[in-house]
Order: sequence, then structure tokens, then C-alpha cells
Amino acid sequence: MAGLRNLLTATRGKRGPDLVDWLSYSYLVLGLLLMFAPAVWLGLSSFKTQAALVEFPPQLMPSGQRLVSVSGHERPLPVYLVPLPDGAAAELVLTRRIGLQGNFVDPAKPDGEIVRAPMNTVTPIRETRFAFENYTEPMKRFRFDRYLGNSIAVTAAATILTLLINAMCAFALSKYEFRGRNAIFIFILSTLMIPISVILVPAFVVVTWLGMTNSLWGVILPPAATPTGVFLLRQYMLTIPDELVDAARMDGASEWRVFWRIILPLAAPALAVLAIFSVMWRWNDFLWPLIVLNREEVFTLQLGLAAFQGELDTQWHYLLAMTMVTLLPVVAIFAFLQKYVTTGIASTGLK
Repeated sequence: MAGLRNLLTATRGKRGPDLVDWLSYSYLVLGLLLMFAPAVWLGLSSFKTQAALVEFPPQLMPSGQRLVSVSGHERPLPVYLVPLPDGAAAELVLTRRIGLQGNFVDPAKPDGEIVRAPMNTVTPIRETRFAFENYTEPMKRFRFDRYLGNSIAVTAAATILTLLINAMCAFALSKYEFRGRNAIFIFILSTLMIPISVILVPAFVVVTWLGMTNSLWGVILPPAATPTGVFLLRQYMLTIPDELVDAARMDGASEWRVFWRIILPLAAPALAVLAIFSVMWRWNDFLWPLIVLNREEVFTLQLGLAAFQGELDTQWHYLLAMTMVTLLPVVAIFAFLQKYVTTGIASTGLK
């Protein structure tokens, strides 16, 4: 804690903050606001009701009109600040509205005097209220638990396959000497210039021929090998001394044992970086699952979010809440593996 306090209060000037310190901290605060303000707004908006989302001017905190249960009425009634004939104002509930005129009563005395007032003269009483039903209702109505399970299965399986396949390819391209090794590596990198729209139709034809349409394996297997992953891992494995591999071979270790017991543990930072990228790619993938999957029971979470968007109406309160649910796993994975990110990326360009 003391180290964090010293870091936040560190100054360049000896007698206090100077101009450079003020400019530096202003730049950092501005960057912090630009990065996290949209996420904070999204999180707070996910607890707003549909009516609160379309209010103008928009409110930062989730709020709504205060509702009070009144005897003789099945549903809670809204509370208004109503001007009285004597010039005072009282908090009354609206029992009936006829045109521009409203009937108001005291919630403590619902059988008492009825106060009639034009609706343009009363003020709604608002209060901070979090709409937790934005998270619970979609789970009941739209089978989001099934969508969430499908997304977790696709992301976990695809990430494991991506790490294994790319690591094996990078191991061969970094530790084996054979003719055409650099040409193969350049060919793999050149596939990054091919737009995804060019290979969608051929990939779909192959998936259909293999009978993997409407199957999670049709989403997992085609994008398992990525040129970005091969590049990251190969560049990192070049920094591992060849003497370690030669010593293991002299001790009788097989190629698989060298790969599994020596290369993979030493390449853990680069594998962590690729794991983060793979989780983000697979978790947020929408286009390929949309093409391969047609049955609702195999939909991923991103396809499930599209259920809230109709031609005439969009349920923004549910959409924002489920968007927050989709962000949590990626944030958790990044927070768990972020210590490897700087090390892994900084070392991939060394040789």
C-alpha cells in the first residue's frame, strides 16, 4: 500500500509538483477517463429500466419514479410532488389520469380527499433504483444460461487447440533446420493479408462436407490455427537457447518430451499472451457462428444477444445487461494473465 501511495504522489520537482508533473498527471487522468468512462456508463446503464434509458437529459445513476403500495390498488402507484390550493406542496400518489388532469391522494390516507391537478404542474419524485431484473429476466426468457455454456465450451476448446497447434508449428519453425523453413513462415504470415470474407464460402463448404454445421465443432475447429499465434510463439521460441534442446536430446528425450517439458514451460509468457488473444477472438466472434449455426440450442452468447434486436423494437435494458455478462469472462482472463502480457509481447521480437 505504501508503494502505491508513493507511486501516485511521486513528483519530478524537489519542492512539489512542477509544470511537467501537472501535465503528466493531467494526461494520465484524461486517458483514464477516456478508457474507463464508457465502461462505467455501460455498467450503470445496464441497471436502468427501458424508460430510464431513453430519458433526456440522460442520468448517470440508475433512477426511476418512486412507487408506493397503496391499499385498494393491486400495483404500486407513482409518487408526485403536487401543488396544493393553499400554495404548499405535498407528495401524493396518482390514482387516475383523465386526459391532462390527474387525481391524487395521500398514500397514508387513500380514502381521504382527492386532489385534482393538471399533469404539467406536478413533478415526479425520483429515486435511485437498480433494475436487477435486467439480469434475471433474460436468463429465464431467452435461455441465456445455454448460450453462456456454449460460449464457454467454444472458447475453452478453441483456445486449447489454438495454443497446442500454434505452439507445435512454432516449435518446428524455430528449432528445426530444413530447406524452405523461412519460405513457409513467410507464406503463413502472408495469409494475414487475406480478408476473412474471401475464405468464408470455401470454409463453409468444407464444414458442410464434413457434417459439422449446427455443431459447436464447426465453430471450434476452422479458426484453430492462426498466423498471428504462429508468429508470436515462433519469435519467442527463437530466444530459447538451442543448447537446452540439444542437451535434452543427448539425454534421450523424445521430440514430444522436449516440446512438452522444455519448450512449453519456457514459452509460458508468450502462451499467456496468445491465450488472451484467443479468448477475445473466440468469445466475441459473431460472423462465423452466425453462418455455421442455425439451431437455437447451439447458439453462442453473441448470437443470443441478437435476439434482443428486432426490426421495430430493441430491448436495450436487456441488451446492455447481457453485454456486461459477456465482458466479465474476458476481463477476468486478462486480469489473471496480464502480468505475462508485457513480458510476452516485449520478448517476441528478440532473437
